[in-house]
Amino acid sequence: MPPHDETARVTPGGGSVRRPPPARARAAGGSSAGARRPAVSGRARTTSSSSGGASGGARPAARSGGGGGRPPVKPPTGGRRPGGSGSGRPPGGGKKKRSAKQKRRRVLKVLAGTFVSLLVLLGVFVGVVYATTEVPSPDSIANEQTTVVYYADGVTEMARLNDGENRTEVSLEQISEPARNAVLAAENRAFYSDPGISFTGIVRAAWNNLTGGSTQGGSTITQQYVKNAFLSSDQTFSRKFKELFLAVKLDNEYSKDEILQNYLNTIYFGRSAYGIEAAANTYFGVPAAQLTPEQGAVLAVLIRNPAANDPESNPEGAQKRWGLVLDAMVEQGWLDSAARDAAVFPPVLPRTGSGAGIPAGPEGLIVRQVIAELRKSPFSYDDDDIYTGGLRITTTVDKAKQDAAVAAVNDVMAGEPQNLQEALVAIDPKTGGVMAYYGNAQASSDDPAVDTTDYAQALKQPGSSFKPYTLATALMNGYSVDTRRDGTSPQEFEDRPGLPVVNSGNAQCANCTLKEAMTKSLNTTYYGLAYEVGPELVADTARQAIGLPEVWDQERNDPTVPEGLTGKPTLASAETGVTGGSIGIGEYEVRPIQQAAGFATFAAGGVRHNTHFVASVAGSDGNVLGTGSTASEQAIPADVASDVTFALEDVAESSKLPLDGDRPVAAKTGTQGANRTDNSDAWMVGYTPSISTAVWIGTRGTEAIENASGRIIYGSGLPGEIWQQFMDTVLEGTPEEPLPSKALIKGDPDKSIPEPTTEAPASTSEARATATTVDDGGAEARARERARQEAERAAQLAEEARRSAAAEASRSSAANQSSTPPAAPTCGVDGLPACSVPTG
Repeated sequence: MPPHDETARVTPGGGSVRRPPPARARAAGGSSAGARRPAVSGRARTTSSSSGGASGGARPAARSGGGGGRPPVKPPTGGRRPGGSGSGRPPGGGKKKRSAKQKRRRVLKVLAGTFVSLLVLLGVFVGVVYATTEVPSPDSIANEQTTVVYYADGVTEMARLNDGENRTEVSLEQISEPARNAVLAAENRAFYSDPGISFTGIVRAAWNNLTGGSTQGGSTITQQYVKNAFLSSDQTFSRKFKELFLAVKLDNEYSKDEILQNYLNTIYFGRSAYGIEAAANTYFGVPAAQLTPEQGAVLAVLIRNPAANDPESNPEGAQKRWGLVLDAMVEQGWLDSAARDAAVFPPVLPRTGSGAGIPAGPEGLIVRQVIAELRKSPFSYDDDDIYTGGLRITTTVDKAKQDAAVAAVNDVMAGEPQNLQEALVAIDPKTGGVMAYYGNAQASSDDPAVDTTDYAQALKQPGSSFKPYTLATALMNGYSVDTRRDGTSPQEFEDRPGLPVVNSGNAQCANCTLKEAMTKSLNTTYYGLAYEVGPELVADTARQAIGLPEVWDQERNDPTVPEGLTGKPTLASAETGVTGGSIGIGEYEVRPIQQAAGFATFAAGGVRHNTHFVASVAGSDGNVLGTGSTASEQAIPADVASDVTFALEDVAESSKLPLDGDRPVAAKTGTQGANRTDNSDAWMVGYTPSISTAVWIGTRGTEAIENASGRIIYGSGLPGEIWQQFMDTVLEGTPEEPLPSKALIKGDPDKSIPEPTTEAPASTSEARATATTVDDGGAEARARERARQEAERAAQLAEEARRSAAAEASRSSAANQSSTPPAAPTCGVDGLPACSVPTG
């Protein structure tokens, strides 16, 4: 029995302690007597044993109770071992703490293990996906390429872009080796050595996608073939992921020659030619087996972007890229340097007829607008996507309204002179969607002499149909529709001295409100109004309402913009770049579709919606890939738009063009004078809250326009008749929509001349005044005296006008012989009196 309480705290020199398990024996330093007796953990050692200095090894101290007194015991926690130097094992036999280096090694081991595990899992995943990925047969792609264009109902077909596609499949041996090498030089020089995919291309595409760059697809021929033949045009990671597996597996299951053959038989070369055999015949009139290196290089250039690189539409760009392909062939040893130096760009056959299933009639122009829209944001499709992507395109064009447009043009223009051209565009004010579109009777023809110009996109002077933008600007600057102005004719203005402005028929109104002047279409009133408020402000208002850019065709890629206007400011003189007061009466060019859009903004309470043809685009599986632009903005203040509409409500009635049932409608006629005796353009533009329609009649150039009876055509004539028939047809059976019944803007009284108290009876004067008003203080006498003086002035200008008319006729004749469609008249700008007479 121990002489002490084992539960009590043990101090040095106390009684014995509980014996722990023995520890591993340690050899004594310098001993020759063999192994020591194992030391007991927790028991004190003698100084000699701990230091290892005694020979033969010392025995441990006697245990308690053996006559030697109490042995030393374990010190309190945190103390040192007695009798030692501190170099022994840690107290209690515990483990040493890990160093920082050991910790780092452990972390690295864990990370390495995790990484290896992920690699194993990824390898298993890739293996499973690769094993389960099936490569479709090349024969399975034929029915997946047709793109269908629908009317707004999404059911009625307008066009099937691949109907009658030009495709003839051939074997690789039937394609000349120079043509094959040209394609490889342009698209994939390492085709015969790569594994079917480009790792650098994948990394580049991934980087662009992660950093917000452009979404990129396959770069090898195998990847291109997989994308075009088996996959959709979706620019998504999942599609690219599938593309990689298909490309690798295709490369393993088919020979390189088989892949190249299938690629060359399916790729689109433009002009509705699918495959290199069809392309060889389309562009050069030879089979693919006879293609020369020069011809093969032309076709190779087309693969990336057939429309942009067509030698007919872009000769400079096509030839530049053609040279780069030949240089690459020399680098690869596929073409001799001497042959390259002697190479000449080969002649290309002209484009003929309708291509890719685009209708040859009026609807073909709609399809062309749809295709142009798909190439732009928010869609940004290339021609491969459009023509071979199996898309399902729903347009905004209503079939019934389109039929009504075609019928109205055909009915009214039956028997009229063949040189006359027409355009009609109807837009939904609530969405900006084009509901009907007529730009020509023929969108394409095999006869190059046939005019297939899209006149709905032609830039033409709008004449008085532009006056609503002048009124809107005035309403935003202190005027009202009740503001009174002097509308007598002719009048001279400071910005055009010696060049008087004349009203149509020399109509007179010495004291008319702006609403009355709009109904009477007084040029002197609205020229003066634009000059007073500022021509640039009028231009800004029109740009906002229509959605016009600041400059015509700044990118220089719009063939509908004449060379004389390309890069020039919109709504300004092409010669000087200055906007004059003549903007108030429509001297500067706009398109019929833009007039429909601008009036649609007034109809929508000043809200402008982006004009568009595409409602939605779906894949062949029906999944929606995108929708048309529905962006909108408050371009004109709502009260201003309301008062403009109010000012236009009497025009149709006064022009003897009321709608059935006296349906409320806002409208404006417009006629542009070619000279002081003839007109070159005639317009009728009008709207209800649900539809805005613009109609234009003119010629390819600036010829004088006359009807079958030899009479001058005005806006209220043939254009008005087309507009009236169309509007009555499409609005039949629809609810009548009210228009504003009063003006909202009061205006500044100081901007108005005094209101008359008496109206003089109608009279005939030397100036052929149609009406005269008088006020207190002899206003009638002053007006008559002024009319007499102006008549004398007009007589003095008569001879000058006749000479100007003759000169203008000569210029018009020259313009009509030009092959450039819808060029802006060279007269009708500030400083040229022969055309400075919009006539209503």
